[in-house]
Amino acid sequence: MQATVGDRLHVHSRSVGLEERLGEILEVRGTDGHPPYLVRFNDGHEGLVFPGPDCIVEPRGAV
Repeated sequence: MQATVGDRLHVHSRSVGLEERLGEILEVRGTDGHPPYLVRFNDGHEGLVFPGPDCIVEPRGAV
């Protein structure tokens, strides 16, 4: 998984009834675009994320 600042991280729900999470990548702390990523989620929460198989990176500007 590779990302750049401004890309969006989409975390799919692993359980029925839980909401999916969407956040903006604020900082890439790994080398060559690799995790971990500092992410600000839509609810305002910021955190360091090591994305798992339930996550995808949506490039900046993608609809």
